[in-house]
Amino acid sequence: MFDYLQFDENGKKIVCQMNGVNANMLQDITVYRLKAGQSYTACLADQETAVLLTEGKVTFEWEADGERQSAEASRKDVFSEAPYCLHVCKGTSVAVTAREDSEIIVQSTTNDRTFPPHFYTPEENKIELMGETQWEGTAKREVLTVLDYQNAPYSNLVIGEVITKAGRWSSYVPHSHPQPEVYYYKFEKPQGFGGAFIGDNAFKVKDGSAACIPGGLTHPQTAAPGYNMYYCWMIRHLDGNPWTTRDNDPEHVWLLEENA
Repeated sequence: MFDYLQFDENGKKIVCQMNGVNANMLQDITVYRLKAGQSYTACLADQETAVLLTEGKVTFEWEADGERQSAEASRKDVFSEAPYCLHVCKGTSVAVTAREDSEIIVQSTTNDRTFPPHFYTPEENKIELMGETQWEGTAKREVLTVLDYQNAPYSNLVIGEVITKAGRWSSYVPHSHPQPEVYYYKFEKPQGFGGAFIGDNAFKVKDGSAACIPGGLTHPQTAAPGYNMYYCWMIRHLDGNPWTTRDNDPEHVWLLEENA
């Protein structure tokens, strides 16, 4: 449910696999650290894929209408700039080549549907400030959704980002949904820490750790004072039951009342 993951000697960190670790997440998620000049390449026969840049400078390449497309992308870090993300259907070749040391998150899952590739840019990925006027600002956070059922109903994936402000809470009020969800965490300072509450269990969040949240469990999060906490959130739609909303914990819905 909660993992303190390390990169292997090839700069690869496996978070979950449909046929392996944390298989109940119903998706493959891997984080790659690419040295300058290194490339990630893939062409998955039965899986759609989303590749999100967390930091560095890379060249994205993909196939569209029988032609090779490319785009340059750079991101200082997840706390100061919005992401680039490439989303492709099954059978589409993808390559990401690092122009400097970089990091990407690769998310994929089975999907029989085909659709045109979409390269999401920071201009499309708008940040929404939430919680600033609620509960004395104790749940102030920045939320960004790259793709979900609203803008990509043909996809089985959801991917976005949250920055929990130092000393505040996010994924609040406590809520759940039937679909499994994965959080991958980063801190502005490597010694940063926070807390993840999954169902009745509590975990210390560290830089580079990951939470694999089964459907039906609440999952509020908190960041320690002094440490802004980022997580990439990734959901796999259930067949016939896409993620479109959340089920707030009945014990805590009073927090949504005016002047709570």
